[in-house]
Amino acid sequence: MNATILKFSRFKILNRYIVWGVDLLVSLSSLLLSYLFINYLLNVTLAIGLIWQLLLVGAIATGFWTFFFRVHDGVIRHTTTVELLRIVKAMFFKSLTLLVFSYFGFFGFSHISFHVYAIIIGDFFISLVLLMLWRLLIQSFYRYVLQHTEKAVLNTLVYGTGEDSLKIASYLKGVNGKYRMLGFISRQPKRNRYRIYDTPIYYGADIETIDKLVRSLSIDCMMFANSDDLKKNDDLLNYGLENKLSMRIVPASEMTGEYAESQLRSIQIEDLLGRDEIKIDLDKIHNVIRNKVVMVTGAAGSIGSELCRQLIRFDIKQLVVLDFSETGVYNIDMELRCDLKAKNVYAVIADVRNRERVETVIKRTHPDIIFHAAAYKHVPLMESYPCEAVIDNVLGTKNVADMALKYHVEKFVMISTDKAVKPSNVMGATKRVAETYVQSLGKAEQDGKVDGRTVFVTTRFGNVLGSNGSVIPLFRKQIERGGPVTVTHQDIIRYFMSIPEACRLVLEAVYLGKGNDLFVFDMGEPVKIDYLARKMIELSGLRPDIDIKIVYTGLRPGEKLYEELLYQKENTIPTNHSKIFHAKSSIRNDFDVVSELVDQLIKTAKDFDKMETVRLIKAIVPDYKSQNSVYEQLDEQKTSETK
Repeated sequence: MNATILKFSRFKILNRYIVWGVDLLVSLSSLLLSYLFINYLLNVTLAIGLIWQLLLVGAIATGFWTFFFRVHDGVIRHTTTVELLRIVKAMFFKSLTLLVFSYFGFFGFSHISFHVYAIIIGDFFISLVLLMLWRLLIQSFYRYVLQHTEKAVLNTLVYGTGEDSLKIASYLKGVNGKYRMLGFISRQPKRNRYRIYDTPIYYGADIETIDKLVRSLSIDCMMFANSDDLKKNDDLLNYGLENKLSMRIVPASEMTGEYAESQLRSIQIEDLLGRDEIKIDLDKIHNVIRNKVVMVTGAAGSIGSELCRQLIRFDIKQLVVLDFSETGVYNIDMELRCDLKAKNVYAVIADVRNRERVETVIKRTHPDIIFHAAAYKHVPLMESYPCEAVIDNVLGTKNVADMALKYHVEKFVMISTDKAVKPSNVMGATKRVAETYVQSLGKAEQDGKVDGRTVFVTTRFGNVLGSNGSVIPLFRKQIERGGPVTVTHQDIIRYFMSIPEACRLVLEAVYLGKGNDLFVFDMGEPVKIDYLARKMIELSGLRPDIDIKIVYTGLRPGEKLYEELLYQKENTIPTNHSKIFHAKSSIRNDFDVVSELVDQLIKTAKDFDKMETVRLIKAIVPDYKSQNSVYEQLDEQKTSETK
C-alpha cells in the first residue's frame, strides 16, 4: 500500500488533457443523470436514438467550451475561485448550446418544453457539483499522500489571518513540501471560533497559552507573512527561537506570483530592522527621468547597483553604468541585461579621479541626470589612508560635478552620509568637504558667478543594511565560523535603512530637488549594534555568550558611539514626502574660497602628506573632531593656538 502511495506522490501535476478528458466524462455523466432523474419524476421515455443525440451534442458542447475557457489549465491542488468561475462559464454555455439545439428540434421536440428545460437546468447544477467534487477529491487524496510519504514534515502554524497569511496557508495546504498546515495563530479573541480553508484559528493572547497550543499540536514551525507581524510580536519570535521552532517568513515584497520553496526562508535580521514600506510617487519620478540619459557613478557598489536596478524599470533612454571595478561593472551589466532584460545599458569602466576620463565619458554620453555614488566609505581604513580618501571622495566628486556643470547636465545628485555631520573620522570629513564643494558650486551658479543650468542635490542618510563592509555580513561570517562576534562597544548605536528603500528615497529626491538642495532622510529609530549581534545569533538557532561569544573590542579609529543626521544650526523643513526633509545648510558657500581650499587640499593629498592633509580637512570643516585617532593631536594643537 505504501509503495503505491509513494508512486502517486511523484506525480506533482495531472496532465492537462487527462483533466480535460475527466471533465468531459463527468459532464456527460451529469447529463445522463439529469435525463434519468427528470424522466423518472415525469414518467416520460425518449427513444434510444434521441438519448444518443443528446449525449453527442453534450459531449461536443462540453469539449468545446471547457477548452475555450481553459478549465483544464489550472493545477487541481491549487484550485481557486478563478478556476471555479471558469467551470461555471463553461457549463453555462454548454447548457445554452443544448437549449439552442432543442429550440431547432434536434432532439425530436418541435418547441422548447418544460421537459427539456428541466433536463438542461438539472444538468447544469449536477455538472457543477460533480466537476467541483472530483477536484476536491483529488485535493484530499493529494494531502493524504503527502502525509504518508514525507520523511520530515513540519507541523506549521501561520500567524495572522490577513490576505498575505491566507496566500501562504493556501500554498502550504497544496504544496508537496515539508510543511503541514495545522491552523492559524491569532492574538485577536474575536476570531477564536472561526475556520478558514477548513482550518481552525487558534487564539493566543499570551505566551503561556501559545506554549500550551504548541505542545498540544506538536508544532515545529511558525510562518509569518510580513516583517510588521514580527516586530509587533517580539515575544512570540523570542519564544519560537528559545524553543527551537523553525521561524519562517515570506515578505510581501518578495512574493513573485506562485510561491516557491526558496521563498519560505528563515527570518533574517533585516526583517526585524526594516520599517514600513516606503512609498514613492512613481508617476512624478517617471515624468522627471522619462526618455533621459541617466549616469550612475560607483554603479558596482551597494547603493549604485541598486539604483541601476530601480532606474532600469523606468522608461529611460539610456543607463550609463560607470565604475572603476572591471569585475563589478561586468556583474551589474550582465545582471541588468540578462536578469532584468535591459537593452539600453552602456557599461563604462572609468575612474572618477581621472578628470580627463570623466570629461570624455560625459561629453560622449550627454547624461541628463547623474547619480554620484562613487566613494570610499570604510571608516577605519580611510583613517589609515586619508590622502586616498580625499582623492576619491573630494577630487572624484569635484570632477563629476564640474563636468556636469560644463556639459549642462540637468541634475546632479550626490549621495552622502550621516557621518558627514560633526565628523569624527576622515571618511565622514571628506564627504563633508565634497558636500561643501557641491553646495557652494550650486550657490555660485544660482548667484550667476558661474555659468550653468545644473540642479545640484545632496542626499544624506545613515547605514544601509547588508552593504559592502557593513556589520551584518561581518557578523554572519563570524557566526558561521563559530564566533566570536566582535562588537566595538556595548552602547554603540547606528541608524539603518535597507538598500532598496534608500535608493527609492534618492529617486524621490530627484523629483523634489529644485536647486542646490540638501535632503535628509528619516532613518527611524537607531539600533544598538549589541542588540543586532545578539539577535543575529539567536536567529541562527544559537545562544549569545553561550554558543557564540560576544567580544567588545573598543571603538575603532575615527568611530563614535552615535551618528547625527543634521547640524544643530541646520533647520529641517518638511517636503511632500513624509520620509524626506529639506535641510538648510550652515556650511560656507563662498565658492571662490571653497574652491581654493579644495584645490590646495587635493594637491596636498597627491603629495601623500597624511598629517597636513587632515589638517587642511579640519580647516575646511571646523566641526571635524577626531576620535580614537592619531589625528586628535591636530585638534589639541588647534585648541592651544586658540588659547
